[in-house]
Amino acid sequence: MREVRYCRTCLMPDTRPRIEFTADGVCNACVHAQGKKTIDWKARRREFEELVLPYRSRSGSWDAVVPWSGGKDSSSIAWRLKFEYGMNPLLVTFSPLLPNDVGNHNREQMLRAGFDHVFFRPNQKVHRFLSHRFFRERGNPKVAWDAGVNAIPIQVAVGYGIPLVFYAEHGETEYGGKVLHEESSKIRDFTEVLEHQVGDDPRNWVDGENVRLADLNPYLYPDAPAIAETGVKALYFAWFFRWSMFENHQYIRERIDFRPHPKGRTQGTFTDFDSLDDKSDDLYYYMQYVKFGFGRAVRDASRMIQNGHLTREEGLELARKYDGEFPSEHLDAMLEYLSMTREECLEIVDLHRNPEIWKKEGGEWTLRHPLR
Repeated sequence: MREVRYCRTCLMPDTRPRIEFTADGVCNACVHAQGKKTIDWKARRREFEELVLPYRSRSGSWDAVVPWSGGKDSSSIAWRLKFEYGMNPLLVTFSPLLPNDVGNHNREQMLRAGFDHVFFRPNQKVHRFLSHRFFRERGNPKVAWDAGVNAIPIQVAVGYGIPLVFYAEHGETEYGGKVLHEESSKIRDFTEVLEHQVGDDPRNWVDGENVRLADLNPYLYPDAPAIAETGVKALYFAWFFRWSMFENHQYIRERIDFRPHPKGRTQGTFTDFDSLDDKSDDLYYYMQYVKFGFGRAVRDASRMIQNGHLTREEGLELARKYDGEFPSEHLDAMLEYLSMTREECLEIVDLHRNPEIWKKEGGEWTLRHPLR
């Protein structure tokens, strides 16, 4: 059994997939965060302004797609594009598994401010089958959703001839992972989408009469020739502007009636403003805790430490209090969605526990190397 190491700057363990640590115990997300302090952000802004200038619509047609959940990050991007840079973005949403009231409210507030919106909801018979399958196989009920949220915005951009797509941040750079090439932080790469976001080609999901190839259209990224022919460019907004989930929340709540979690914090963490729109997220992040030994509170605290909004000591206290909290609030809704009993669900949860991370004592699962 190997020792689990925790970053000495933030709280992230080396069990996070693809993360790298320096010789003195600092994760590559913290190295990146330190590097952001030396970036000439005025120069990056000028680069952005020069990039969008030839694409800015003169006729009122859409000139950019924003993959949009209605959350703080994508809403901040859309707002800045429209009201700070004079663009006309089309907001594209791949539906949450289980939409909720706060997500619906926040989306409606943005639309009332003057945005056009495409909301895509896939065949629920197929989508629920895939969620059930991947919860069992990978401990992740949102694998198909991951594919759809990557594919549909690009499909819309190609189909409507919209030249730019602005995603939020490059997660492998911003939060610790494997950076495939020099421009990974700026340009969204299809190979990386398959490798890091989805895990395989959705065409592999054909499953007899349950899932036919024709059922997988919502999850298929457009072919490279189609993208090249229309000239669509998929970019990360965080390359051009300093990225912080906390500051994005502050930005958008000053502009619309952006509602936080109605109970004051989201289950499993101390924040009330992140990943608010899907009831399935509580189980999704709990499974992250089960598989990798860190949950939503460690994730949120680490991001806020990296951007200077918490000290490590403050983050450690909050994470110890909330990380790994059982997702009881929406569990019944998820069980109905996945067509399984609570007993079946808990059995699957335990099947995904890594024995290098977990041990059972007195009938209870505990981390072999607790957060420190």
